[in-house]
Amino acid sequence: MTLAPVERLKQPERSKPGEKAPPPDDARLLYTGADWDYDTVKRCHDAIQEIALGELGLDVYPNQIEVITSEQMLDAYASIGMPLLYRHWSFGKHFARDEAMYRRGMRGLAYEIVINSSPCISYIMEENSITMQALVIAHAAFGHNHFFKNNYLFQQWTDAEGILGYLDFAKAYIARCEERYGQQLVERTLDAAHALMNQGIHRYPRRRLDLQSEARREQERQEVQRQLYNDLWRTVPTKKGLKAPSDEERRRALLDLPEENLLYFLEKKAPRLAPWQREVLRIVRHVAQYFSPQRQTKVMNEGCATYVHYRIMTRLHELGRISDGAYMEFLHSHTSVVFQPSFDDPRYSGINPYALGFAMMQDIERIATNPTEEDRAWFPGYAGSGDAMAALRDAWANYRDESFILQYLSPHLMRKMRLFHLHDDSDESVYRVSAIHDERGYRRVRQQLAAQYDFSSLDPDIQITDVDLAGDRRLILEHKVQKGVLLAEEDAKAVLQHVANLWGYDVLLFENDDAGNTLRKLTVPARTILLAE
Repeated sequence: MTLAPVERLKQPERSKPGEKAPPPDDARLLYTGADWDYDTVKRCHDAIQEIALGELGLDVYPNQIEVITSEQMLDAYASIGMPLLYRHWSFGKHFARDEAMYRRGMRGLAYEIVINSSPCISYIMEENSITMQALVIAHAAFGHNHFFKNNYLFQQWTDAEGILGYLDFAKAYIARCEERYGQQLVERTLDAAHALMNQGIHRYPRRRLDLQSEARREQERQEVQRQLYNDLWRTVPTKKGLKAPSDEERRRALLDLPEENLLYFLEKKAPRLAPWQREVLRIVRHVAQYFSPQRQTKVMNEGCATYVHYRIMTRLHELGRISDGAYMEFLHSHTSVVFQPSFDDPRYSGINPYALGFAMMQDIERIATNPTEEDRAWFPGYAGSGDAMAALRDAWANYRDESFILQYLSPHLMRKMRLFHLHDDSDESVYRVSAIHDERGYRRVRQQLAAQYDFSSLDPDIQITDVDLAGDRRLILEHKVQKGVLLAEEDAKAVLQHVANLWGYDVLLFENDDAGNTLRKLTVPARTILLAE
């Protein structure tokens, strides 16, 4: 079902936010009971849109809401939530696992899945009650939708208007490859590409051109290129201080090394891949890049959507559009989502991103509208501004999880959530509390928590550094080891085997520390299973 934007509802009787709800009036209620039909869903959507756009000032893509069954939801799980995607055996494996666990009652299903596209597609399950459908629309169709459209990472790295068309092309292209080259060879190529997805993204956008100095830099580049391509230029006297490049430097420059995007390098430089295999790598690389912003904004994205649905559902209750019973049903679900078990609770598995994100959004609202002297000292930019939504919209647009926590986590919230920093050393028999609730402790806790969401340090830093073109064409990679943590050897060799299969020759990986000392060296021979006939 597609819900197009509609004109704002006119409500002659409006209470101010926070005012006590008017007496129940069945004529004003959007629905009664738990059952729903499409007209009821659209009526809820229109009322939610009125609040989201008119009161909260959200800016969203057009919405498209799809009602699906639980089996279709499991199918969406298996294909990483995309409505159109190529076939691969791993998707079927995930579907079988998730379905078995769901049928046995060992896991539940999400109430929704939302797609970063234009129109923004939100899947809602037909088994949901109408209150849950309204919650999902507020959460996904307006909360996530606003974040997708306005956050700078999504603006830099994703194409909301083109993603559905590209996925349609990818699905058809890989299907044609299976028919022409055989399912086995295509699946092995996809297996290798999937193994490198986390190492197949560009982590930094292309730098903006500096037009004032671009002409000078272009002359320098031309000088270097002439020396790289013709040995005769080595005999020409160079400018003072300009050293002719060595053979190693020439080779690395010709290959654009070092390169941290392994899929990109293999797509462009692997000598034995067929053109269709390069296109398959490009497809997987684009899908990986599409999901990269979501990995970096989990706390913010879910915090934004949770805060938005809480504000909207509460406002609907204040306006008398949903009953007390419906509001209680909403609160039951909401509190379950933002529940944060304590560290000694058997259910504890880390910090709940919904809980942390929602708490930080509420805290920003508090600081903007009712700050303490401590808040004014820590957040002079927006403390006491009186416009909570302006502060929130600015945060949602300009930060990712790491920088958001570094900028917005307050001492008040650290005390409320009882956050400390514990140093756990296997060589010591006790934990050491390295940061408490004092001035330096607050800053250290904030820094350490933010570091847990820094994917530049969490993902291994692996780069292709050289190729032995004069010898056996062995591909040389370097892993820059952080804090002495080496790669798991068995897993590393399995992934390197995929690299070797795509490259077509042996692969050598050096694991080096900050000083350049080699801590371990792994060599994997190539196989010929990916050679196209």
